[in-house]
Amino acid sequence: MATTRYKRILLKLSGEALMGDQGFGISPEVLAYVANEVKSVTDLGVELAIVVGGGNIFRGVKASSFGMERTSADHMGMLATVMNSLALQDALEKTGIQTRVQTAIGMHEVAEPYILRRALRHLERKRVVIFAAGTGNPYFTTDTAAVLRAQEVHAEILLKATKVDGLYDADPAVHPEARLIKNIKYMDVLERQLRVMDMTAISLAMDNHLPLMVFNLSQPQNILRVCCGENVGTRIDN
Repeated sequence: MATTRYKRILLKLSGEALMGDQGFGISPEVLAYVANEVKSVTDLGVELAIVVGGGNIFRGVKASSFGMERTSADHMGMLATVMNSLALQDALEKTGIQTRVQTAIGMHEVAEPYILRRALRHLERKRVVIFAAGTGNPYFTTDTAAVLRAQEVHAEILLKATKVDGLYDADPAVHPEARLIKNIKYMDVLERQLRVMDMTAISLAMDNHLPLMVFNLSQPQNILRVCCGENVGTRIDN
């Protein structure tokens, strides 16, 4: 059996990752795939927290760009993350993983409120905790929420699951000769304005020495490989 390098991790999933080849919504096939990938990690005893975006349903920044008030748009985006979180919870529990959804905005009939001590107890009991509704505040992305929650629950690393293999020195869709960057410093990401995460999230991770790993979710067992210490994408640290 594989041995894990990390005891506790936080996995950041974009909403877009959940829609698969669809242009909108949630793909049941992708949910099942993610659930099995997560199970391969929890079977090793890794304590796992997840933050899910909502871009497959509603994106606050985009809505505000065509006239909607930004605070209202961001609150709608938070609700989209709750929908994704409940769908992911259902998929995880179908594989036998005990899961809890905690939201940063109150909706007691749907999910638990975010309470740090309760989240920590869930993790210690090997339950997967899904943090929904971002930080509960407008103007903050789910990337920033992921870094914040990772710090609060003392995760050892944040895994950013994407549709690409990691960070490149140029856009690979435009420049076929672009090379994958295996290791990069936080400050280099900020100075070069590499848009892997928003700048607030990168700065927060840098200030708290939280390593980040950016990798391709669609490659089977990539989450497991990262947990076992392999550098399968791009690692961002000091």
